[in-house]
Amino acid sequence: MILETIHLGDLYPFLREKGRDPVLRAYLPDTIPETEGRKRPGLLIVPGGGYGVCTPREEEPIALKFLPEGYNIFILIYSVAPHGFPTQLREVAAAMEVIRDRWERNGEPVVMMGFSAGGHLTAHYANAFDWPEVRAVFPDSKGVQGTILCYPVITAEPERTHRNSFERLLGHRDLTEGEIRRFSCQNLVSEKTPPAFLWTTAADEIVPTVNSLLYAKALSDHGVPYELHVYPSGRHGNAAVDDQTCAAPLSAEDARGSEWVEEAKRWLRFSLLK
Repeated sequence: MILETIHLGDLYPFLREKGRDPVLRAYLPDTIPETEGRKRPGLLIVPGGGYGVCTPREEEPIALKFLPEGYNIFILIYSVAPHGFPTQLREVAAAMEVIRDRWERNGEPVVMMGFSAGGHLTAHYANAFDWPEVRAVFPDSKGVQGTILCYPVITAEPERTHRNSFERLLGHRDLTEGEIRRFSCQNLVSEKTPPAFLWTTAADEIVPTVNSLLYAKALSDHGVPYELHVYPSGRHGNAAVDDQTCAAPLSAEDARGSEWVEEAKRWLRFSLLK
């Protein structure tokens, strides 16, 4: 395995403003002579943390689950509060520039995987990669070909949202009606939205299950392929749902949620990367 760490501010100095230091980590399978020349799709992982931190449990442990599948794996450690919109979208755009320039040069699909608030950033970027705030600094910003959304924050609607995520993203707690509409990802879905794999649990007390349901409905309404898994039990933030990545001991019932890893691999293999 080849490991590489890139400080995106070294390539795009404006990303270093106000003390920011977004980092892109690359985990690349070793080249085997017999398979040299085969295309390797990219998987960009975006950890959660309520736009307040980037959670390590949703970084390398997840990358190592998918590396054996033959993907080039990338992790984006993005800026968090007090840095808010549009910083995070721009940092994803910067990561995509590097990924497309260095590794995925021949049109290989790049899929973005986000957890919790990282799920919001993933769904947001998938639908808003060409927003004026992004195109102002990356005129040819690149989209992604699919998303994997893990217990994602989707909506900014007060009765359904994770308030802390949007307070940190936008810098204030009481959102205007315009902000609620603009930053609720279900409202951004169109026929051009990339396919999605979603999973969550019915017992999530931090990010209500309805977030995933709203996004799935929007995808369905616009004819965008998706796969949705709602596991009956399990805490928010269980990452790979194993003893290495869960913050608390797993019950036998909660452990069923670990199925998402193999289901996501199958979705990638047969639905998107076939």
